[in-house]
Amino acid sequence: MKVILFGATGMVGQGVLRECLLDPDVTLVLAVVRTSTGQHHPKLVEVLHQDFFDYAAIADRLADFDACFFCLGVSSAGMSEARYRRVTYDLTLAAARALLERSPAVTFVYVSGLGTDSTARGRIMWARIKGETENALLAMPFRAAYMFRPAMIQPLHGVTPKAGMMRAFHAVIAPLLAVLKAVAPRYVTTTENVGRAMLAVAKRGAPKPVLESSDIDRIARDLSS
Repeated sequence: MKVILFGATGMVGQGVLRECLLDPDVTLVLAVVRTSTGQHHPKLVEVLHQDFFDYAAIADRLADFDACFFCLGVSSAGMSEARYRRVTYDLTLAAARALLERSPAVTFVYVSGLGTDSTARGRIMWARIKGETENALLAMPFRAAYMFRPAMIQPLHGVTPKAGMMRAFHAVIAPLLAVLKAVAPRYVTTTENVGRAMLAVAKRGAPKPVLESSDIDRIARDLSS
């Protein structure tokens, strides 16, 4: 299986990349990144690309992939609606359209979030725009598309958030996440489980297109069994 990965330097993307490199069914991981992941592996090929709204320069590199794991995302804190829409909806759809032209049989997996508004008409700005993005992806003629809606994500195996503020935040809440995972597992998943579940749905699908944290964990467990 050939995988294209967006967001490989972020916390979720790091975890997904790790699971892809460990999976014997994955023969190639093409990471489209602005800066190098710093990793070296026989399966890993990096494409340094700066304009995530225009893929004309690397269009030929996007051909014949089986799965796309789209892990790019930003917080809406401090952003106007227009700006957040630009870096969420417009950015995601630019990549999806470019990929669909070259890899029409791809399975597209998008990392969204708990609370995303599928109606795209609610009062919460980020949830509305995430919902609009999900709906647009689900309407595209991929082989399949899945929306991952994790709540909190526990980083494992040395995975760390990219932004300094998020690193500090996770350092503080790490013990709490472990406890919350034990007592309220539906609200906490892990970077390992996100990666494994992405691989599982790319290989054999899932019973529904929108998957919450509990679904992600169950699918990851099934892959390991």
